[in-house]
Amino acid sequence: MSKNAKNIVIAVVIVVVAALAYVVMTTPEQRTAGETIEDAVGELDNGVDNAARELEDRTPAEKVEDAVEDATDSNQ
Repeated sequence: MSKNAKNIVIAVVIVVVAALAYVVMTTPEQRTAGETIEDAVGELDNGVDNAARELEDRTPAEKVEDAVEDATDSNQ
């Protein structure tokens, strides 16, 4: 396999992986109402704001953003 062909294969793999990551991170939640409430009750120990956030429909990307924000929040 030539160097040019290897570069094309690598580029295609990167594009496919990026597209799959985008789809996974923007997929709407599939939780049932019971699971949503259970998650909210479980988050009550971490504050009412976190519990209320669990009641919202959020994508995995939004959840990651919230987790990063909570981890870097100096008020905790």
